[in-house]
Amino acid sequence: MSGSVVATRIGTGISSSISPNISPSIEIVEVGPRDGLQSEARVLPTDTKVEFVRRLVNAGLRRIEVASFVNPKRVPQMADAEAVLAALKVGPSARYIGLVLNRKGFDRALAAGCAEVGMAIAASETFSQRNQGCSVNEGVDAWLEIAAAARAAGVRAQITISTAFGCPFEGELPATRVRELALRLAEGQPDEMAVADTIGVAVPTQVTEVVSQLREAIPSARLRAHFHNTRNTGLANAYAAIQAGVRALDASCGGIGGCPFAPAATGNIPTEDLIYMLHRMGCDTGVDLSALLETSRWLQEELEHPVPGMVVKAGLFPAPRI
Repeated sequence: MSGSVVATRIGTGISSSISPNISPSIEIVEVGPRDGLQSEARVLPTDTKVEFVRRLVNAGLRRIEVASFVNPKRVPQMADAEAVLAALKVGPSARYIGLVLNRKGFDRALAAGCAEVGMAIAASETFSQRNQGCSVNEGVDAWLEIAAAARAAGVRAQITISTAFGCPFEGELPATRVRELALRLAEGQPDEMAVADTIGVAVPTQVTEVVSQLREAIPSARLRAHFHNTRNTGLANAYAAIQAGVRALDASCGGIGGCPFAPAATGNIPTEDLIYMLHRMGCDTGVDLSALLETSRWLQEELEHPVPGMVVKAGLFPAPRI
């Protein structure tokens, strides 16, 4: 078939022709244990968080954001970050990611044994001041310091540009601003750079523009994308991102979470919904979708409320043979 790549996903019963721009293998970065749980009113016990992560690993997820090393007074759901890492006993089966916002947080993550740290810098000055308590310039300086310290310690360091598609306080943000910020952040030689739709306002054409500008400006960068489903465009944006050349996507088991400091910004992309779409398209993720759905059902019981995801409600298609 001219001009296309044909891929077959075992277990779906279908073959899909996918665009040559779309990789037949997409990496999923699971953010439920951190970005998901931080927005929950109920603070789960440490042993429940650890069980959550272990279930995700058993389902085949290999990069998992498990904690944030931030002020526990601001994010009490993450107050046990060190205890979670200690209980997980970091090993070769998965890489556990810790979110840090400053050098103090990085030092905590390093001491806890994180193999990878992630940091976020807002494209919006107002959001940066309100969410992280610093200016964008101060955030960039902190990132450059942390990136250098991470390299010296042999720890992977990746950076996310938050509010890359819109700000709850400043409104629309031009793609050129994201590009300019990305060029500054690239000086830290990140292992990966991500763009995040922090408040769930992006549309596919906007995603295409932003990702295309970043690929042009920093062709060597490994790009990842993080979308929220606040306005029901999350999966469409994910598709646009991989069409534009993104090879890794964030998602949250059950679709829990969002940014607690952005008004009404609830709803990460549900991991199982994203994987269902990718598998039916012919993309491989390495994840056992049936096992992940069991984890979503278990999570509903632990949180004592339904999760936003759709596939956990509708089930797989075709239905698994019993």
